[in-house]
Amino acid sequence: MACARDRSSLNRIQSRRCAHDRNVGYLVGSIMTAAFLGIVGRTADITLVVCLLMQSALAFRLSQTVALHLCYRRSGLERERLALTQPLPAEDELPAVLIQIPTFNEGHLVRRALDAAVSLDWPPDRLQIQLLDDSTDGSAEIARATVAEFRRQGHDVILIQRSHRAGFKAGALTAGLACSSQPFIAVFDADYVPSADFLRLCLRPLLGDPRLAFVQARCDFLNARENRVTHAQQVILESHFAVEQPTRCWAGQILPFNGTCGIWRRAAIEAAGGWHGDTLTEDLDLSYRAQMNGWRALYLVSVAVPGELPNSLASWGQQQCRWNKGFAETARKLLPSIWRSALPWGRKFDAVLHLGGCAFGLLVVATGILCGIDVLLGTPIYSLVLPLAALGLLQGLMGALAMALLSSNFLRRSGVNAQSRGFVTTCRLTLYTLLMHHYAAALSAGSVINGMRGRRSGFVRTPKRDRLAG
Repeated sequence: MACARDRSSLNRIQSRRCAHDRNVGYLVGSIMTAAFLGIVGRTADITLVVCLLMQSALAFRLSQTVALHLCYRRSGLERERLALTQPLPAEDELPAVLIQIPTFNEGHLVRRALDAAVSLDWPPDRLQIQLLDDSTDGSAEIARATVAEFRRQGHDVILIQRSHRAGFKAGALTAGLACSSQPFIAVFDADYVPSADFLRLCLRPLLGDPRLAFVQARCDFLNARENRVTHAQQVILESHFAVEQPTRCWAGQILPFNGTCGIWRRAAIEAAGGWHGDTLTEDLDLSYRAQMNGWRALYLVSVAVPGELPNSLASWGQQQCRWNKGFAETARKLLPSIWRSALPWGRKFDAVLHLGGCAFGLLVVATGILCGIDVLLGTPIYSLVLPLAALGLLQGLMGALAMALLSSNFLRRSGVNAQSRGFVTTCRLTLYTLLMHHYAAALSAGSVINGMRGRRSGFVRTPKRDRLAG
C-alpha cells in the first residue's frame, strides 16, 4: 500500500513537472515567435520605407523635368530655330542618305512605309531605301512583291531578308549597314509616315555640327482619338515627346534615341561599337554608348512624324513589358560603365534615375506586399510611412498633370495640335494614365526582374494596322 502511494505521489510530481515544462516551452515558443514576427515586421517596415523613398526619387524626375522645361524652353527653341535655318549644301553636293525600315510580319503596311520613303525630297541618285524584313509569315512574300514593284518604278529600294532573327531589330539594322556605305542613316519603323521635307530639315544640324551623333524628330500619332486607350497614350507620349525629350536635350542630359524618326551619322554608330542585340532596347543602348563616347545628340520638337498607337490595353501592356525589360537590360549593361566614366556627377545621377525608371513596377508590387505584411503584424510606423506615401503620390500626380498641361499647351501654341484639351479633360485623362501606368507596372514587374538578372527573351512585336487615321 505504501509503495502504491509513493508511486502515485511520484507520478503526480512528474505530471506537474511535465505540465510545467510544457508551459515553459509554450512560453518560450511564444516569446520566440513574437520576437521573430517582430523582426519580420520591422524588416518589412524598413524595406517599405526604402521602397517609398525610391518611388519618391523616381517621382522627383517629373518635377525636375517640369522645372527644367520652363527654365530652358525659350533658349532651347531658339537654338532649334537656328539649327533648322542653317543652309544646306548645293543640290549636287548633298550627301548620300540611307533609309532603313526594319519590319517583322507587318503585312501590307510595308507599302505605306515605302510610299512615304520614296516621297522624301532628296536627290534620287543619293537616296537608297532598305526594307529589312525578318518576317516569318506571309508578310515575307508581300515584302518581295512590293519591293519588286517599287524597283520597276525606278526607285532604289533594296530588300534584305535574313534566314534567322539573331539580334532582332539591331541585327537587321547591322545587316543593312554591312551592305551600304552612306554616311547618314535614317531609321523608321513601318508604321511611321515622314513628311517629304523630313531629310531636308533634320540633316541641316547634322551637316552643320560634325560632333552630332543623331538627330531625333518628335513622334506624333495617327490614331490618337480612336478610343480611350489611344487617347490616354497620347497624353502619356506627348508628355514624353513634347516635354521630357526636348528638356533632356536642352539641359544637356543624355538623350535617348526613340528607335524611329531619326537620322544617325554612320561614324557615330561605328565609333560607339555599332548596334547591339543583347537588349530589347537597342536604340537606348546605342544612344547612351555614343554620348558616353563624347558624341552629342539633338532633339527637334518642331519636326513631327506620325505613327500608330496600340489600340487595346492588352497590346499596350505587351509593349510596356518589352520596353521596361529593355530598360532593365540596358541599366544592367551600362550603369557600371556610366559610374566609371568621366561624365559629370549630375549626368551620372540623372542616368541612374532615367534607366532606373523601369523599377517603378517592382517598387509598386513590393510596396503593396510589404504594406500588407506590416499592417498584419501591426508594426507600421505610420508617422513615417504615411507622409512618404503621400509625398510620392502627390509628386507623381502633380508632375504627370503638369507635364500633360505643358505638352498640350506647347503643341497648341505651336499650331501642331488643333484639337486642344480643356483643363478638366486633361485632369481626367491624367488620372486614367496613372491607372494605366500602375497596370503596366504590375504587368511588367516579372519582365524587369528577368532583365536585371540577364535572362534573355524573344522580341514580341506590337500589332499594327494599315490605316492613316483613327
